[in-house]
Amino acid sequence: MILSAEQSFTLRHPHGQAAALAFVREPAAALAGVRFLRGLDSDGEQVWGELLVTVPLLGEVDLPFRSEIVRTPQGAELRPLTLTGERAWVAVSGQATAAEGGEMAFAFQFQAHLATPEAEGWGGAAFEKMVQAAAGRTLERVAKALPEGLAAGLPPA
Repeated sequence: MILSAEQSFTLRHPHGQAAALAFVREPAAALAGVRFLRGLDSDGEQVWGELLVTVPLLGEVDLPFRSEIVRTPQGAELRPLTLTGERAWVAVSGQATAAEGGEMAFAFQFQAHLATPEAEGWGGAAFEKMVQAAAGRTLERVAKALPEGLAAGLPPA
C-alpha cells in the first residue's frame, strides 16, 4: 500500500537571508523541533530518522526514512533513498529555498510504503480500505504539522 501527502509553506528567519540559507541547508537541525520525528540524524550528505504515525487499529507505526541532502545555490533539496528490508517506510523528498529578508519557502512530499497482509474476502478488503483511509488521514495531519515544527527550530528574533 502506498500513501502520499505533501505540504508547502513559507517561514521567515529572524536573522536574515544568510541565516535562512544555513537553516534550510541543515535539515537535521531545521527538523529538530518536529514532534513526530524520532532518531533524526545527519552526516551532512544524508538525513535519516523515523516518522511516527498513529494508525487506528494498528497503533503507533514507526516509518523509517533516509534522504540525500543536495545543496543548491538557493537552499537545498531532499531526495528520498529507497529502504529495503522494511515492512513499512516513508520516502521523504523536499525543496527549501532562502530569499532576501530571511523568507524561506518549503515544499515537502511524503510517500509511505506499507506492507499489509493480503486481503481475503470482503472483510479483508474492507479492513484494508479502512486502514488505508486512516493512515492517509494521519499522513496528511503529519504534513500539516510541519510548519509549526520547523518554526519551533528557529532562533528567537
